[in-house]
Amino acid sequence: MADTRALTAVTAQHIRNVVSASWLYPFKGIYYFCRHPAFYPLLGRRLVPLTITSIIVLGLLFAFTYLPQVAFLALFHGRLAWFNAVFLVLGEGQVLIALLFEALLVDETLVDVFDATLINEGQISLVSPSRVLFPDAPNTVKMLGQPTESAVYSPFSFRQIAEFILFLPLNFIPVVGTPAFLILTGARAGPLHHWRYFKLRGLTRKERSAEIKSRRLKYTWFGSVALVLQLVPLLSMFFLLTSAAGSALWVVKLEEQKRLAEDAQTAGEGEVPSYSDDPM
Repeated sequence: MADTRALTAVTAQHIRNVVSASWLYPFKGIYYFCRHPAFYPLLGRRLVPLTITSIIVLGLLFAFTYLPQVAFLALFHGRLAWFNAVFLVLGEGQVLIALLFEALLVDETLVDVFDATLINEGQISLVSPSRVLFPDAPNTVKMLGQPTESAVYSPFSFRQIAEFILFLPLNFIPVVGTPAFLILTGARAGPLHHWRYFKLRGLTRKERSAEIKSRRLKYTWFGSVALVLQLVPLLSMFFLLTSAAGSALWVVKLEEQKRLAEDAQTAGEGEVPSYSDDPM
């Protein structure tokens, strides 16, 4: 009987691990965001200016740089040049849009999406020490008051922008170049989606680095999928916000697993199976 219970527990844990694979969380964020209308005003505040910015930037890039890059890539890629040049131009557009708009105007909104998701999923104790909350508000978004300390979702990184530009030529490599570009840039971007989480917990730089190292592959998967979504023309702002929601949902899972481990240790039951969200 004990063996049966143990097998059932292991099977249930395996199912949870598969369902909670890190690369799925950007998609979970889309579903979650769409199911919570309270988030919609956060998108509306930024949608019009970002849409105008995106149309202008991508329109100019495709009008003046797409065909020349197709011609150049055709020397190496053949017919794939038409496809790979799209990613190249979108990548260039992502850099420009990030510099012109996202890095300066969107981070506060991402913090709100992240914090509201945490509160909505029962993690109010994680958020409350760092910002004013209004418990009587009709929804979690309206609960959010002013932060009581510096609140940054993802710090602006010149290094990340520089690496993004540096890796763009990988798209010139046939077949494997574009996937390599997405994975390498995703590996850098992934941990930044949990920067707010690390700050809420008050982690030191050393502790933060240790956690990133322990989940390096998971952050690479999350960051790569989030990046692909953000390269979609005109929807980059929407997917940027939904990725913040997905990042928070991942935090909720991590916090639940940490609490279970602590409860088991306190009760003298030994260690529970460690949380693993590897996609394999």
